[in-house]
Parts: sequence; structure tokens; C-alpha cells
Amino acid sequence: MARFRRWLRWLLALFVAFALIGAIAAGALYYVVSSKLPDVQSLRDVELQEPMYVYDSEGKLMAVFGETRRYPIQMKDVPERLKQAFLATEDARFYQHDGVDYKGVGRAIWLLATTDAKRVPGGSTITQQVARQFFLSSEYSYTRKLAEILLARKIESELSKDEIFELYLNKSFFGNRAYGIGAAAEYYYGKKLNELDLDEMASLAGIPKFPSSGNPISNPERARQRRDNYVLQRMAELHFISQAEADAAKAVPMHAAPHEPPVEVYAPYVAEMVRQEMIAKYGGDVLNKGYHVTTTINGTWQEAANIAVRDGLMLYDHRHGWHGVEQHFDVAADADAATLARQIAGIPAQAGLLPAVVSATHADGGISVVLADRTELTLPAAASRWTNRTPAKLATRGDLIRVRAGSKEGEWLIDQLPRGQAALVSLDAESGALRALVGGFSFAGNKFNRATQARRQPGSSFKPFIYAASFDKGFNPASIVLDAPVVFRDRRGKTWQPQNDGGGFRGPMRLREALVQSRNLVSVRLLDSIGVDYARKYISEFGFQEAELPPNLSMSLGTASVTPLSVARGYAVFANGGSRVDTWVIDEVKDRDGTVIFKENPAMACRGCGGLSGPGAAPVAQVVDGFNFGAEAAPAPAPKPGSATPDASQPPKPVNPDARTAPRAIDERTAYQLVSMMRDVVQRGTGTAAKVLGREDVGGKTGSTNDHRDAWFSGFGGPFATTVWVGRDDFRSLGYREYGGKAALPIWIDYMRVALKDAPVARNDPPSGMVQATLNGATEWVKNEDLDRMQEFDFEQQDQSADDAAFDIF
Repeated sequence: MARFRRWLRWLLALFVAFALIGAIAAGALYYVVSSKLPDVQSLRDVELQEPMYVYDSEGKLMAVFGETRRYPIQMKDVPERLKQAFLATEDARFYQHDGVDYKGVGRAIWLLATTDAKRVPGGSTITQQVARQFFLSSEYSYTRKLAEILLARKIESELSKDEIFELYLNKSFFGNRAYGIGAAAEYYYGKKLNELDLDEMASLAGIPKFPSSGNPISNPERARQRRDNYVLQRMAELHFISQAEADAAKAVPMHAAPHEPPVEVYAPYVAEMVRQEMIAKYGGDVLNKGYHVTTTINGTWQEAANIAVRDGLMLYDHRHGWHGVEQHFDVAADADAATLARQIAGIPAQAGLLPAVVSATHADGGISVVLADRTELTLPAAASRWTNRTPAKLATRGDLIRVRAGSKEGEWLIDQLPRGQAALVSLDAESGALRALVGGFSFAGNKFNRATQARRQPGSSFKPFIYAASFDKGFNPASIVLDAPVVFRDRRGKTWQPQNDGGGFRGPMRLREALVQSRNLVSVRLLDSIGVDYARKYISEFGFQEAELPPNLSMSLGTASVTPLSVARGYAVFANGGSRVDTWVIDEVKDRDGTVIFKENPAMACRGCGGLSGPGAAPVAQVVDGFNFGAEAAPAPAPKPGSATPDASQPPKPVNPDARTAPRAIDERTAYQLVSMMRDVVQRGTGTAAKVLGREDVGGKTGSTNDHRDAWFSGFGGPFATTVWVGRDDFRSLGYREYGGKAALPIWIDYMRVALKDAPVARNDPPSGMVQATLNGATEWVKNEDLDRMQEFDFEQQDQSADDAAFDIF
């Protein structure tokens, strides 16, 4: 008996010792773990990753950028049934326990002790999941589990149940880059939380357990089983819903489908510009901070630009006929629609042109095709009328072609991706704000932004800049320059003999007529007269880099390599009276709370601000007879009906202390003269097609380069300066007679027709410091100081130079 008592004492002592050691170890572990627990209060100020939203000037969505889809919600906006679906699935006793479900923990310990499993269900509560999601790693260890339990208790002591539940619903991953219940409801069903049906709520509640492999898009069958057999049945068992409601929801077929946020304004090239600018301004993580970016883009005008570029390029392409199928697939004779559709999986639609595989040809000339979504279409013989051939003669089974919806309901037509590309840039000439931009036929097909990245030769559309430089050297629209052959020789003995487009010479010409008719030889002589170095420095004031301007006389023919955006900016100088405005697209940036963190304050054009390069005076009609051509007085223009006149009785408008004035690029009087001349280009020159707009304020200049590699039209009307370029990325010719007036101008007209609707007609009144005079048989407004130093070439000397003069052009 005594021996038994001794053993009993030893066992009791060992038990106490082990208990003491265990308590000390547990206390030490608790101290180590608890000392490293984060501050739970940080959860109140947590910044969840949200995408960046980009809008047009009227708040219409243009794009969403970011690694995650997340639309944070508040608990008050969560329907009661949706709460119950998650409680039934994840933590039925959430509102009763203090953060830890000890029954679940005990069950996990028992399973670990009685089985060989390394990982078992641990009874993690919603609070524990919040602790793990925000503060802990996914490592599976006892230390991490203890930290999770302790942190859950700490969270419960400092946050309310609804605050914890809200964090859980906003943080949980639902697959397909959707984080949070708001994004999940939007992505899978295209609905707000209060619009969800019971079956949809149950489906969403079942996703977080298997977000990638068990969501209703990647694995609808697995998602259905979890919805029916677990979520809905568990809700019924907990009396959240009746069994009849559960059975009715189970009977609903799985119908989840991808739903992206509805883009209201399609401007992918602009959106990408904004993305890059935001990263440059705020850093790489800007796409996940929930910023809301408002741009200067007008959605209506942007849509008009998209349509104008698409239709213009397709019209150009149709002029040059069918150029063959895109690709051919070797398909088995018994291949069904699903097999054919897989051949074009991943091939994007471009500007409404859908990829399709020909499945059969018919004796009547029609064909059958299969689209990427397995839709089967039969196209009649008339579906390719523009090619002058039937579809059956264009393609055979297995060919990849493009189809588009016709103007009639249910009509489908055959088309093709155009070989040409185009860019359109439209600016507010007064501020430089970008109003519309298209960088190519299709962003899906090629993300290269030709409006901002393509450097092409502008051809004759560059001539107005040469003319402007000459007008500050004493020339004016009535000055006469010889249109006749000329040969230049460089220092190495090589010769250059520029030609007019189409050949021919017209002798002495006034500069206004030379620009209207786009005479190359006049531009060359003009540049030679004022000097290349002077012209390069002068033209750089329009916003071009001097280094990109050729240091020789070829610059007069538009051989510089410039972007459409820079050309549009240059034309804005003419349109706004001579100010150099900066181009910009981001108007305002707000953070996730709606606080404005950036607001653009652009430098505005200012007419009359430092616009004179010589003595100024009010416009006066005078008679000038400096060249023995006779003189005739001309009346000053009368005010137009409805035009505003100064009212001395009205108080002056308040001055904005933050207003910024754009620097002056050229004399305001020079800008006036060039605007007047380019309006004539539209009225009776190479841009006469634009007369269809029926506006007197429309002006511009066509441009074409050698072998028709580039076609341009740049101009202005109303408040806009707009440039259109058409060409091929491989620099090949656009084709026979594809001039700027034929390939680019129709696009410009189609866009401006919409942009100018309801826009007031822009005035072009002569600024102070000008006189109206009759020179060389024409009445022109000229600068006051030009009356004393009118320049005119000596015709005899020019004839001699055309024969044997040699000038340095390099």
C-alpha cells in the first residue's frame, strides 16, 4: 500500500510538473504571439484595393483599370437573406460567439489526434477569417492558428459584429479577380446586392471556399452542388428559409456569366493614355487605390470620331477591292460548329468585324459560317456585293473571314480588316483640352497609338507653318512668288529639283492662291527666301521640337516626322489667335472618398495679349499703291448680326486670380491671315469637300506625301482644331490618287459634322495693328509695318535662278 502511495505521489508530482511546464510554455507562447499582434484599430481605416475608374467629361464610364474588381459595400446595404446565406455557410453562431467557436476547435483537435490528417476543418469563424485575411499568412501551423485565435478575440473586443461582417464581405475572394460581395454580384450576375435572387445569393455564398475551382463560371456543376446540397439546405435547416423556398431556388439553373462594368464611352486609346499618365504621376500602385479620373473627352464627339475613322478606313479599303481571307484552317470533313468555333477562340473582334470560319459554300453563291460563340449564320450571295463577287467565290470551308451586322435587322455582310490605318485628334483650340482621339482602326487589333506615337511626314499640311514664318519676315497673302522650275545643288554637287504635284507651272502667284492650290515650288522658294534656320526656330514655337524639323529646304514640302497630335496642336495656334496651348486629357482626380486631389488649371489662349510684333493701331481701311497695280479703298467689315458689342454701363467681369495665360507662339495678325487663307482652301481649294458642312469658319489644309504613303487633313472650325492622318503601318503606298482630300478629309468631315452641331460660328475679325489694302490686284488685311517694307521677288532674277542658280540646301 505504501508503495502504491509513493507511485501515486510521483505521478501527481510529474503531472504538476508537466502542467507547470505546459503552463509556462503556453504563457511564453502567448506572450510571444500576443506581443506581435497588430493593432486592430487599423481595420477601421483599412484601404481595400479598388480599381481606377476613368470617365469622360460628363461622368460616363470609359474604362476600369486594376488587378482587382472590388466595389466596397456597407452592411446596411446587404439584404438580410444574403447575410443569412453567408452565416449558414461560414459561421451560423457568428452573432453569439466571442470570435472563436470552441466546439469547432475541439472537433479539429480530436480529428488531429485520432486521424493521420495533417489539415482538418478548424472551425474558423468569420472573425478568424478576417484576422487571417488582413493580418496573417496562409501558412498552416499551430503558431499561426494560435495567433489567429488570439487576434480574433482582440478583434471582437474592439469592433462590432457588423463591422467585422462588413470587412469579411468586402475582403473575401470570389474568383475571376472579384474581391468582395459587391464585385462578385456585379461580375457574375450584373446586379446590385438588393437585386439578387435567392439562388444567386446562395451561389455567391458558396464561392469563397473554392473561389477559383468552384465558382459558377469555371465549374458550374460543382458550384451548383455546393449551392443546392450545402448552402440552401443549410439555410433551410437553420430556418432562415423554408424548405419550399430552398427547393424552388435549387430548381433554378445556373446562369452566371461574366459582366464587366458597362463602358459607356469607348475610347481605349485615350484610356491607355490616362493609365500611363496616372502611373507616371502617382506611382505603379495607383491602379488599386480606387481613384476616379475625369477626362476632357466628350463622349458624343468621341463616338463620332470612332465611327468616322471606322467608316473612312472601310470606305478606303473597299476602293481597293478584296485582298483575300485572313487565314485558312485544315478542318475535318465532319467537324461540327463547336470544333470550328474553337479554331477562332482568342481572335478578337475589331471595330465590329467579327471573326468567322466558313463551314460550307452553297450553289447559289452564299456561304455558311460559324462565329466564336458557335452561332451559325448563312450569308446570301449579296453579302459581299461590294467586292463584285459572291461569298462562295471569295472563301472556302475552313477559311477565316470577317462578318459584320448590316443596316437591316438580321442582316450580316462580309467585310475585311482594312490594310490602312488612321488617327484622329481633336482639341479645344482655346485650352488644348483633348476632346476626341482615335489611335487606329482597332485597339483590340493593335494597341499602338498612331495619334501620339506614329511619326509621319505631314506633306502639304505643313505648309501653313512655312507661310506663317514668311509673314513675320515681311510677306503677306498678296505677295507674289514665282511658281516655276528651280534646281538646287548641295556642297557635294548633288542636285534637287522639286516638283509640283501633277507637274505644271503657273508663273507668278499670290501666296493666298499658292496655298489654296498647294503649289510646292512656291513653298520651296518661300522657305529659301526667309532661311531654313530662321524657319526652324520660328516653327518650333508651335510646339514642335526643332530637332525634328529637317535642316534643309525639303522642310517646305512637309518632310518632318511628326505625330498627328503635334500637328493638331500646331493648328490650334492658328485657330486661337496665336497662343501655344498645351494638350491635356486629365481634368480631375478624386480619391475613393470623393476628395479632389488634382484639378487641372490649363493656360488659356488670349487674343490681344502681346499679339503684335510691331506698332499697333486699330484696323483702318487704306489705299496702297506700292507696286503700280492700282489701288482701291476697301471698307472695314461691319459687325455681324447678333454679335456682342461692348457696353460701358456693364461692370467688368471679375478676374480669376488663378487664371493662366498660354504663351504667345506667333503674332495674332499672322494667325488671322493664315486662318483667312485656310478658309479659302475649303471654299475653293484642295479642301472643297468640307464645304458640305455649310460653315464659313471651317478651314484647313490637305497633305500628301511621296507615293501616297500618307494622307492628311488638318483644320479648324468652331472651337476645335482637328487633325486626321491615314496611312499604312508598313509605310507602303495607300494606292493610286489616295490624296489627303480623298482618304483623310472624308473622315474629318464626318467627325466635324457631329462636333460642330450647335457650336457657334467662330469669328475671324482682324486684330489691331492691321490695315486693309489692295495689293497686286487683291484686297488683303496686312500688318501696318508691312506697308513700309513690302517684299516682291524680281521675276527676271527668279527666272534666272530657275535655270542655273545653286543654293545650299544641306
